[in-house]
Parts: sequence; structure tokens; C-alpha cells
Amino acid sequence: MEGTSLPSTDTMYAALCERDASFEGVFVAAIRTTGIFCRPGCPARTPNPGNVAYFAGTAEALHAGYRPCKRCRPMAPAGAAPEWLAPLLAEVEADRTRRWRDRDLVALGLEPKRVRRWFLAHHGMTFHAYQRARRLGLALGALQAAGADGSDAGPRADATISDVALDVGFASESGFREAFGKLFQATPTASRVGGRIEVGRLTTPLGPMLFGVLVEPGGRESLVLLEFTDRRALEGQLTAMVKRTGAVLAPGSDQTELAAELCDQLAEYFAGERRDFDLAIGAPGTPFQEQVWAALQAIPYGETRSYADIAAVVGRPGATRAVGTTNGKNRIAVVIPCHRVVRSDGSLSGYGGGLWRKQALLDLERGQASS
Repeated sequence: MEGTSLPSTDTMYAALCERDASFEGVFVAAIRTTGIFCRPGCPARTPNPGNVAYFAGTAEALHAGYRPCKRCRPMAPAGAAPEWLAPLLAEVEADRTRRWRDRDLVALGLEPKRVRRWFLAHHGMTFHAYQRARRLGLALGALQAAGADGSDAGPRADATISDVALDVGFASESGFREAFGKLFQATPTASRVGGRIEVGRLTTPLGPMLFGVLVEPGGRESLVLLEFTDRRALEGQLTAMVKRTGAVLAPGSDQTELAAELCDQLAEYFAGERRDFDLAIGAPGTPFQEQVWAALQAIPYGETRSYADIAAVVGRPGATRAVGTTNGKNRIAVVIPCHRVVRSDGSLSGYGGGLWRKQALLDLERGQASS
């Protein structure tokens, strides 16, 4: 009952042993001896490989007679907060400038150490670091709304750095400047010029992805990053994106309108209901790179082209190897369909998200195109 889009059994068992949450959304593991099914990152004891069956989703596992694990709660949305934490998250959203202290958590009936452990496990930072990042994300947006010289016609067009610091809950401008520099690697003044890249995560049938939306000081939005979170070159892609755009990364900031539209369109794509994406894309590169990425977007849904084909399209028939390198540097997976490029003999090669994902994307599109 392994789906054709699933990774190999060895890969999935290794992920289960390592409790690798990056495979969230790719598969669930059903334990024959207990009759339960789990997320890849379940903290329960790892079963013997012969006692595990793999399914692409919870529905398949349920139909096979398995019940959800009570520890990892595979029926809950990925990353969903537990019930005991929900009141705190609601309070944080209601007032994102509030500075929470341990005594405030105790007043809500929460153990600070327990809150800390959950945020470290799910966000890679403590709760106090999380709320500080949220406040700084708000500050970054406020600074850029004001513009570099206060000439923008926003609601806080005349806001000074000191005003913004106080608005988001910092007691002093000096403390705000220090925290801002550590998080964004830029000064508050410099950040007003290049814009910000709001980063978030979304779940797909092939695993979680990281996206980045560039928000320019004037408010224009464009998609500049979309990658599977387990791609080895992801850190390099983030660095290249920042250098190319001159913007700063904004962790902990709110979702933009474009991010919401991206999530909707990707869901439609994976459901077989969408063939073309209608999103503002920002893919700056060298002239050659931009030519190649434009050629990728012209490959019809359900079809493939060879590296030699793309080289010919961009007027560089001898640059097959350079096309392959540029294809691998594409920072916007799926939407800019680098998965549609194959070898001249039709075999697969060179996909940062893994060849099994490349095959799964091609299978999806060919199946829908022929129906």
C-alpha cells in the first residue's frame, strides 16, 4: 500500500528512527503490532522495520484499520499547538506588543519551562525569543511604512526609530537597536531602504516547504523563495536571495496577502485543480539565469524538456551544462517548474528536493494532463 509518490522504505524508516519532522506531510507510519499510526517525528519508541507499514496520508491509514497515536496526534494539523498552550497563543495574538514574563505565564496556569521546551521543539527558539521576534517583525514593517525620509504617506509616515521602538514594547531605543541588529543583521535605518522578506512554512503532500515573500517599502509583494525544507542548499538559497534583493529576512512576521494566495494555489495544484500559477514572482539573477528561468516557465504542464532543449531556447546551444547549473539554482520550486527538465534520454537528474519528489510532480502532472 505504499503510494507511488512515497520515498523508498529505507528512507522513510531512517526518517522514523531519526524522528525527522521534515518528512511531515510526506507519509505516516503504521505500527502493525500496536495498531496505531504516527507522524514521522513521533517521540515514541521506534518499532522494528518489519512491523511498519507506510501510507501517504491519514485517510489511507484509517481505512486500513489503524488508529491515530495519542502522543504525536497525526490527525491534528501539522505544527498545531496543544490545547494547554492555546490560551497563551490567543493572548499573544491579541496584543503582539506585550512583553511576557515568566510570572505572566504562571498567572495563566502554565509552567514556564514547559512553554520553553515546546517553542524550542517547534520554532527553534524560546518563547521569549519568539515574542521578541514578533515585535521586531512589527517594527520592521512600521519602519518601512514610514520610508527612508518620512515622505511615505502611511499611517506612521512621520514615525521616528524611537517612536517605533516604544510602539512595539521596547523600553529604550538603544535596546531596540541592539535587538534589531542581532535579528536582521542590519540597522533600523538601513532596513527602510531594501524591503523585508517575510518567511513562512506551508505543508504539501510532498513535505513541508519554506517560502519567502519580498515586501518592498512601497508595499509591493513578490514571491522570491519556495523550497522544500530538507533541501541541503536551502541556507545558500536564503543567502543568495538576500544578496540579490538587498532586503532583510523577517522571521516571526505576519503572513502577507501573497503568502495566503500561494498556499491556496499550491493546494489547488496538488489537488489536480490548477495547471498554471498566477503569482507575482521575483527571481533576480544574471541575464543568463533569468533567461533560463523564463524558459522553464514556458514548459507546458504535463510535458518535459531536456537541458539541451532549454539551451537552444535561450540561444546558447552549447551551454547544456550551464543550463543544468542554473536549473539547480532556481529558488522557486514548483511555481518555476525546474522539475520539468530531464536528460535527453528522458531519465531524471538534478533535483534539489530529491528525485523521488521530481518523479512525483511529473506523475501528478502527466496524470492530470491525460485525464
